[in-house]
Order: sequence, then C-alpha cells, then structure tokens
Amino acid sequence: MTKPVKGDNLTRSIVLDLGSAIVTGKYDSDAFPTEKELCLQYGAARTVLREAVKMLTAKGLLSARPRRGTRVEDEDRWNLLDPDVLRWLLERKFAIDLLMEFTEMRLAVEPIAAGLAARRGTPEQKAAIGDALERMRAAEQGEGDTLEADIGFHLAILDATGNRFYRQLKGMIETALRISIQRTNRLMGIEKSETEVHSTVAEAILAGDEAGSQVRMRKLITDLVELLEAEAQRAAGGLPEEFRTISSKGMVTR
Repeated sequence: MTKPVKGDNLTRSIVLDLGSAIVTGKYDSDAFPTEKELCLQYGAARTVLREAVKMLTAKGLLSARPRRGTRVEDEDRWNLLDPDVLRWLLERKFAIDLLMEFTEMRLAVEPIAAGLAARRGTPEQKAAIGDALERMRAAEQGEGDTLEADIGFHLAILDATGNRFYRQLKGMIETALRISIQRTNRLMGIEKSETEVHSTVAEAILAGDEAGSQVRMRKLITDLVELLEAEAQRAAGGLPEEFRTISSKGMVTR
C-alpha cells in the first residue's frame, strides 16, 4: 500500500488506500494490521485511524469487536451500492460476471426511471436530457468527451424522475458507468458510443411517452446484456476471459 500524499485529507486517503487493498484481496491471506501498525504505516494519530476504520466499517468492509480486534468482512457483507466499494470492485481484475450483474441491476432501475422522467420531468429537467444527448452527438464528432457525455445522459434521466431514491443512485450509476464504459469500449476495440438508441429514449421522454421511454431504455440495456451473455459463453468455451473485438455488433450502446 502507498502512504497517502502529504497535504491530502489523511482520513480519506487512508480509507481509499485500505479499502482498495481489502477489495483487491490484499488481506485474503494476510492478517489485517493492528491499530498500532496502521498508525505507524500512515503516520496518523489513533483518532484519525479510528475514523478511517469507522468509515470502512460503514461500507461493510471491516468489523471491530472487543478481544477480536479489526477484521475484514466477507464479500457478501460489503455495501456494493457504495460508490467507493463498487469502484474498487470494478477496478480489480476484470470479470465479465461482475459487469453482467451490474448491467442486470441497471435493467431493473433505468427503464422505470426513464418512464418517470417522461411523466414527471420538469421542462428544465427534460431540457437537460436533450442537452446531454447533444453533447453525445458533439463528442462523436470530436467535440467533447464521449464518456462524460454518455454518463451525463443517464444521470440527467435519474434527476428528472422526481424520486429522491432514484437520485440517490446517481453516485453508484456514475461510478460504475465510468469504469464499465471505458472497459467494454477498450476491450471491444470501440472508441465511441453511438447515440441512435439514446436518441430514441430522449425523444420518448421529451414527448412525455412514459411507456415508450421504458421500452426504449430497456432495449438499450438489454442489447448490452445480450452481448455480455454471448461473450460469457465464448469465454466458457475456452477463449480468454476478456472481451474481444466484435465487428459484427458494431457500436455498443449504454
């Protein structure tokens, strides 16, 4: 692990360093350090270290009990909806099954969100969705960042739902998309994400078509699920467990 850079928020730096180490398996075979060892490693006071451990405990990564000290929790106790935990999971050795599970979760969330945006979105919120789509189009022509534009489109839809719980998912969706879009595009040899299917979603939302918005967002994500399933089957057939260029599919929509 790397000692936090001087000047950074020390507590946050310790959380990021230890959290990443836990999720990537550093302590699968090694015992988790004692409080004294961690204080020496990070040059931190006990109060700072304890606050970092408290934050990691809230994420489900650690537990502290009298006479047992601090221990790493099993993965099934981790808070996978926490943006930090999700980012660490996606940054460790790439696994298609993890990306598949996240995409399936999106399938359960985003079509309904699109429908709510169509029904409840204010003129300003719908305009933001339209603006995000225009940024995607401009980015495909080299005028802007395709990744940021793609993410912005999906977050604008969550904003327009009028549902505070959907809005709470923005951090998780942004974190996961930031990793997954880059990985799928790179591994498939894709440099840009197309806007055609995104356009159909936006058109339905802007028209107030709740059912149509749901159907079109579901298609956007289902197409990716099917592509991932095909890749998983290819991997199970003995090919390397990573994506290969799929020229027959062309662009992958998000």
